[in-house]
Amino acid sequence: MANKKQTPEEKNYKVIAENRRARYDYAIENDIECGIVLTGSEVKSMRTGQTNIAESYASVDDGELWLTNSYIAPYQQAMFPHEERRKRKLLVSKRELARLWQATGRQGMTLVPLVMYFNHKGRVKIKLGIAKGKKNHDKRATEAERDWGRQKQRLLRHGD
Repeated sequence: MANKKQTPEEKNYKVIAENRRARYDYAIENDIECGIVLTGSEVKSMRTGQTNIAESYASVDDGELWLTNSYIAPYQQAMFPHEERRKRKLLVSKRELARLWQATGRQGMTLVPLVMYFNHKGRVKIKLGIAKGKKNHDKRATEAERDWGRQKQRLLRHGD
């Protein structure tokens, strides 16, 4: 029996944490999926859904990619508890790391975590957005587009 490659629609993801504000504050130009180095108690805590990536960011330091300021609640039954807001190493290929370093260093981009999830194999993955910060007038324009989209849907639904 041959292994079929799954399409993105067929994959089963269980979202752990989502940074919903990121798409409002940043113009996301590209995204990348990364692995993350965790301890056992961190994974157990994530399975209970006690994680927050809203205030976190990623950066390239000394040739490695790090996730900073992400919160994973302590797991009560852990024999060896973890630090809640420690820097966590992200796993990417050397080519991707060079591309991210270039984007942040030369082009002034920011690496923003968008969503953290368990993939179909049960491994924790994080999706990073390569983003540029929005100005206030850009945020207002985005909000106006969103409002118009809602109003348009309402008009189409009711036929008025």
